[in-house]
Amino acid sequence: MSFREEVEDGRGDLKKPFLHTGSWYRMGSRQSSVMSSAQGIRDSSISVLACVLIVALGPIQFGFTCGYSSPTQAAITKDLKLTVSQFSMFGSLSNVGAMVGAIASGQIAEYIGRKGSLMIAAIPNIIGWITISFARDISFLYMGRLLEGFGVGIISYTVPVYIAEIAPQNMRGGLGSVNQLSVTIGILLSYLLGLFVNWRLLAVLGILPCLILIPGLFFIPESPRWLAKMGMTDDFEASLQVLRGFDTDITLEVNEIKRSVASSTSRRTAIRFADLKLKRYWLPLMIGIGLLALQQLTGTNGVLFYSTTIFESAGISSGNVATVGVGVIQVIATAVSTWLVDKTGRRILLITSSSGMAISLLVVAVSFFSKGFVSEDSSLYSIFGILSVVGVVCMIVAFSLGMGPIPWLIMSEILPVKIKGLAGSVATLINWFVSWVITMTAPLLLDWSSGGTFTFYTVMSVFTVIFVAIWVPETKGKTLEEIQFSFR
Repeated sequence: MSFREEVEDGRGDLKKPFLHTGSWYRMGSRQSSVMSSAQGIRDSSISVLACVLIVALGPIQFGFTCGYSSPTQAAITKDLKLTVSQFSMFGSLSNVGAMVGAIASGQIAEYIGRKGSLMIAAIPNIIGWITISFARDISFLYMGRLLEGFGVGIISYTVPVYIAEIAPQNMRGGLGSVNQLSVTIGILLSYLLGLFVNWRLLAVLGILPCLILIPGLFFIPESPRWLAKMGMTDDFEASLQVLRGFDTDITLEVNEIKRSVASSTSRRTAIRFADLKLKRYWLPLMIGIGLLALQQLTGTNGVLFYSTTIFESAGISSGNVATVGVGVIQVIATAVSTWLVDKTGRRILLITSSSGMAISLLVVAVSFFSKGFVSEDSSLYSIFGILSVVGVVCMIVAFSLGMGPIPWLIMSEILPVKIKGLAGSVATLINWFVSWVITMTAPLLLDWSSGGTFTFYTVMSVFTVIFVAIWVPETKGKTLEEIQFSFR
């Protein structure tokens, strides 16, 4: 029997609980006005897509933070009289804050739910942007960037996990890829708006995604799998019914989730780091950590954070405009990946993506090395400059097709529910730590040797192809419970 039929039979009423209790509707005991309100409830039911679009405001904030340093580098450096190393520190501090947020993200999301976690993440982001917009010296820039990073660290774990837990198995890949698509939209917005407004106003505009996200969280259900794990049976079933539609029979999915929760130990049992060494846990953890680390080691964030400088060094006079063009291409390529991931599968996209990145990065490395052997006035110098730009653009396209969205999707799919909070925090922490290393060293390495820097990124992309081919399983078309059972 569907949830709708239970309501129409007069077996219960539907209420909105408080945010942290989790579900959009809850069965109650009142019987009055059920029949008159049932049709309105069905008409106002919230689809999975609507939920994803609301939480996608978090990754848009994520992307805006990542892209902010590129169009503002020259203006901030001039206005506050910063050195290259000071601005590099500013650009990388969001990663430091994200590491702290990553440490807390899993436990916050486990104890107060996915929605409550996103609410907490929005607040430091807003404060951070305000702090940057009013900055008079480097200390305020650093403080604001750290606060932004803390919120982004929580968002980067919570959003893909929430989407994976609410999506039907046949849509999980595409909906999960919306996370990275939203990141690229955020990056593009920061690039585009950076052409027209100064860095202080751009910081103020960075507040908007979280200002919209906060009220939006009151209109979506909590993750039914989290509710089931926490023993909120009524909320769990009601939340799942809303997500699947009031005319849908959810009996099979309810029973599968209940069996999965029951097969693990008590939900109140504390998870220790020693538990991650258990054989049934270390393989999915290794895959999740490996993909998220390699996502950063291929150097994409270093390119994105300092793309304007890279284009100018390649001979492009208007680096900011070229960067906007890259942002547009990245959004389009990620949108294609969102459409393909449930059709072709995760593995083939990852292998294609990392292979394309390796070839593109090799072209960039060879171009920068070759420029050092020809005169700046020669036609060959201009040709090598064009080749380096083409290589960077192709690298971004290849990254967006697989290595951008899929590592986060895989992480949210393969981590067992019992260790998801702790293991997810560890994987997210390592991702942000490597990202910090890359963004901190990128401008210094590019100043030292652009060709050498891109050669290292090429090697990491080749290693990624090997890693995916050997270790990463295909998860297309499987429920989360089936994926977790396969590792036992």
